[in-house]
Amino acid sequence: MNNYKLNTLIFASLAFFGTSCGGGSSEKAESEAVSEPAAAAAPMTLEEAEKGWKTNKGVGDVTSVELGAEIDQAMADAGKAVYEAKCTACHKPDKKFIGPAPKGILERRTPEWVMNMILNPEKMVAEDPIAKQLLMKYSAPMANQSLTQEEARQVLEYFRTL
Repeated sequence: MNNYKLNTLIFASLAFFGTSCGGGSSEKAESEAVSEPAAAAAPMTLEEAEKGWKTNKGVGDVTSVELGAEIDQAMADAGKAVYEAKCTACHKPDKKFIGPAPKGILERRTPEWVMNMILNPEKMVAEDPIAKQLLMKYSAPMANQSLTQEEARQVLEYFRTL
């Protein structure tokens, strides 16, 4: 009799756990059906994200930057000093390194986007489609160097000289 009770208990336990661990319930099927379209949607590529770069000012406080017709050499020199002190661990002026090269950046990004990326890379990577794709491409988030808006503008002016 004890053996019969033990076998019954084991069988009941197996039956209970077998059905409770999901062997094809309708809830699971509905859950999978809902998530399939999300999984089918491919993430945006860098090329797709960059299509609207000429109007993309990024995410942040910088909404307008006026670049003079001529480069402000004093500002560019100050920007070069900031760049060399804070940026060269990850960026080389004219070649890809840990991060992208800034040479020609204003042919690919708006001045506002560049400054917002310098000033608040965390927010940009979280909310800007180009910054998200750059993070995926380079596999290293840009470090926030806590530059002031004036320093970021100086760095931007330096980029114009590259």
